[in-house]
Amino acid sequence: MRLINLGGRLALERGGRAIDVERASAGAFSGSFQEAFERWDDFRRWAGDLGDTGGETFDASDLGAPVGTPRQIFAIGLNYRSHAAETGLDIPDTPMVFTKFASSITGPYGDIVMPPGSVDWEAELVAVVGRRAENVSTARGWDYVAGLTVGQDLSERDLQVKPPAPQQFSLAKSYPGFAPLGPALVTPDEFTDPDDLEIGCSISGQQVQHARTEDLIFSVPELISYLSGILPLFPGDLIFTGTPAGVGFALSPQRYLQANEELTTFIEGIGTMRHRMVGRQEQQ
Repeated sequence: MRLINLGGRLALERGGRAIDVERASAGAFSGSFQEAFERWDDFRRWAGDLGDTGGETFDASDLGAPVGTPRQIFAIGLNYRSHAAETGLDIPDTPMVFTKFASSITGPYGDIVMPPGSVDWEAELVAVVGRRAENVSTARGWDYVAGLTVGQDLSERDLQVKPPAPQQFSLAKSYPGFAPLGPALVTPDEFTDPDDLEIGCSISGQQVQHARTEDLIFSVPELISYLSGILPLFPGDLIFTGTPAGVGFALSPQRYLQANEELTTFIEGIGTMRHRMVGRQEQQ
């Protein structure tokens, strides 16, 4: 099942056409992503029983972030072996966790205004929680995932490592637009192997990141288990699972995003996001 946010309304995407959930369900479900997550088992059953209703064509520019109103957004640092290697850091024993604030969420296309400083890219697989999770075993981790989407953990590195100690991860990664998501939310059953997906990122046509999610140090089920063993996860919560090698600060020389560059991010089986980076002085 592929879910999209079309003009602020929850829709099913089938064969490149959109089925408005509220209309197709005769009001049994609203146009709210968050309501679908809160009633995830009921929603899955309804969607599975839905016949071929045709749907309608849509303009991709109308797509928003395919998420609800997350209570919690988790982000995992240093979670690809290749990324740990390029930074020269040891493989962590437990997940390195920080947060991004919800005001940073934006859709899969459009402009992103850059603050002053060194703005870096981080292509990421993002998991959306589908039911409340507490003390979940790794073996059952996928049972608590509503779907997967493409994300970017954009980061302003100057603030992130500002002295006296590099402690501003959350703020440096939460400027408006620094959590683009989309173009669709895809349920795990749609993938041959949801633990092994191709992921990549390019800047104005030049590929800078390319990997597979099998290189994750802590898989999605392991993250669900680890986090839910510390605090409850709620329907609609987001988990940014980390980025592979190829980020700007690890290059030699370092390289950061510039105004008018196009940032393209893709994950196999989900789709591609495209964003034009805009200098703050260009904002209308």
